[in-house]
Amino acid sequence: MPKSPAPLYEQIRQLIVAALAAGEWRPGDALPSEAALAARFGASPGTVRRALDELAAEHLVDRRQGSGTFVSTHAAPREPFRFLRLVADDEARGFSRELLGCRRVRATAEVARALGLRTAEPVIEVRRLLHRRDRPVVLDELWLPERQFEGLTTEVIETHPGALYALFEARFGVHMVRAEEKLRAVAATPEAARLLGVEEGEPLLSVERLAFTYGDRPVELRRGLYHTASDHYRNDLN
Repeated sequence: MPKSPAPLYEQIRQLIVAALAAGEWRPGDALPSEAALAARFGASPGTVRRALDELAAEHLVDRRQGSGTFVSTHAAPREPFRFLRLVADDEARGFSRELLGCRRVRATAEVARALGLRTAEPVIEVRRLLHRRDRPVVLDELWLPERQFEGLTTEVIETHPGALYALFEARFGVHMVRAEEKLRAVAATPEAARLLGVEEGEPLLSVERLAFTYGDRPVELRRGLYHTASDHYRNDLN
């Protein structure tokens, strides 16, 4: 039996995502009005509204009452660490960042497999610490395909005032739209213990994140070690 065509609102959602992927509207841009989109796609405003509601539920657009619909951006003040779910027990907010290194390396088989690359293809490796209350709480290592992040250097990162994902949007045109994570408990290695200021063998939370851009293309593999003595990992489940 042939598959039934997708509902019209889903077809419109897919067309808008394709336009976002093509760069027709960039993060932070306002989308055309519902009436304009309805005329463009030959649909009713109600159908377009449902498509936009679906995109808002996926955090691809931001619906602002009285202002319109905007492409979601990691540069928004409330979104600097959208995928980072480490919450302070004492409700302290924000992190300071310490860059440990940024260099061009060859992808290991594991990194290449996660990012859909060939083994030994060039990637950019970034290592950093996140501090809260003047103490390190996260040791981050991440890998990015060089072909999409050519020119990412220590200087570029250190001179950008905002979050890394906002830098990726602004300079490289890569917008992280969703992520998958794997969590497990691990023991601190000698290097991790030194950098995080803990005892060797102390329990840490390991968080491996694969982040995707439009079209479900993986563009970042990140491994973080979280020290949770005064912080906890929180997720909202619907």
